[in-house]
Amino acid sequence: MLAGILVSSVILGALAMAAMALVRRLGQSNSTLPVTAEWIEELSVDRYRPMARLLDSADIVFLRSQGGFTRQMEARVRAQRCRIFRGYLNCLDNDFKRVCLALKLILAHSSLDRPDLAAALVHQQVMFASGLLGAHFRIFLYRWGICSVDVSGLVSIFDSMQLELRSLVPAAMPVCA
Repeated sequence: MLAGILVSSVILGALAMAAMALVRRLGQSNSTLPVTAEWIEELSVDRYRPMARLLDSADIVFLRSQGGFTRQMEARVRAQRCRIFRGYLNCLDNDFKRVCLALKLILAHSSLDRPDLAAALVHQQVMFASGLLGAHFRIFLYRWGICSVDVSGLVSIFDSMQLELRSLVPAAMPVCA
């Protein structure tokens, strides 16, 4: 009985911390991020394609089959790949924030009321923030060989938002923050 209450308390505490992190992330405003027409033209999900393979377990399985590969070497490889992956994830997060900032600026300066776009923007921000939290948690678990990490959902959200931005930019040129 006491163990059940303790486990429930720990889970509830972890969920509360995750909810606070999500709310804090959504409340952040990085209005100093540069958003230019040139930057929008350079946006591409192609720069995030290496993420799909970076934490692939096939590489670790191959390395294990090689003579002389030790658990310490595996731990170093996993740690290095996690660092690189987090770098990609931070770039994806920054690009997503810039796209959202540009969309907010377009909404704020538009002569047309776009509640559909505003609602979609908020929804996508919530989905991205929760996906980002999940990805960081899974990276932590991957580091210890427990699970894999798939960020295709985050890349898809980013792609849809940058496509929305591209569709609006020609009518709203120039965009600056």
